Amino acid sequence: MAVTLLLAGGGKMGGALLEGWLAQGTPAENIAAIEPNPETARLLADRTGIRALEAVDRIPPGFCPDVVIFAVKPQAMDDVAPAYKRFAEGATVFLSIAAGKNLMSFESLLGADAAVVRAMPNTPAAIRRGITVACANARVGPERQQLCHGLLEAVGEVHWVEDEGLLDAVTALSGGGPAYVFLLVECLAQAGVDAGLPRDLAERLARVTVSGAGELLACSEDPPDLLRRNVTSPGGTTAEALKILMAEDGWQPLVNRAIAAAAARSRQLAG
Repeated sequence: MAVTLLLAGGGKMGGALLEGWLAQGTPAENIAAIEPNPETARLLADRTGIRALEAVDRIPPGFCPDVVIFAVKPQAMDDVAPAYKRFAEGATVFLSIAAGKNLMSFESLLGADAAVVRAMPNTPAAIRRGITVACANARVGPERQQLCHGLLEAVGEVHWVEDEGLLDAVTALSGGGPAYVFLLVECLAQAGVDAGLPRDLAERLARVTVSGAGELLACSEDPPDLLRRNVTSPGGTTAEALKILMAEDGWQPLVNRAIAAAAARSRQLAG
């Protein structure tokens, strides 16, 4: 992609996006990153070939990025974002992947004329198997939306919503979802240990079972309820386990409460 990019934040998600852009064909010389730690900045530049600068004021005066990507912690955004306000006067679009920071908050930090896209990716972006949901403010036209779509698509599937309020549920479901799956692996492994299995075998069984089931789900066109029924013989062992997991006090109400709590926290963080 022949665009110029300015990445604020080179952590896990920012780094995953960067790797995706380079793999997608964006020239390294078209990308600059702001990394306050000098050693981290040097290593980033050496590893990727991009320009890694320690502060926004080190950016050459003539450099005007097509996209500024905010990949910093939400709690740092109020301190970080205002330094990029000068780019809002041009054709730059701001793309944020910070959870809990809504479009209105960016407009207050960058100015009412800023074109802003708020996106919620998830950590499988690190292996380009992520999924992102995004929402744009009124200043983002079709061309700039498509530009952001292409950048996000470098690390996985992308969907758009018009109602920004839906991003709270997205954050709760897909944003936090990988953690819930990893917890499932932990729980399965511990249950195996409690049933008498050696810990290393129980942990391996849990890890490969969950990752294999996920890959089967990704490769199959069948809905998950059919895949579940395919594993469940009437009167068999799996059916006995599902009687507990699908009971009125089983997984569904527990997951409902968990997603509702996470969505409420997302709304709270957005202010």
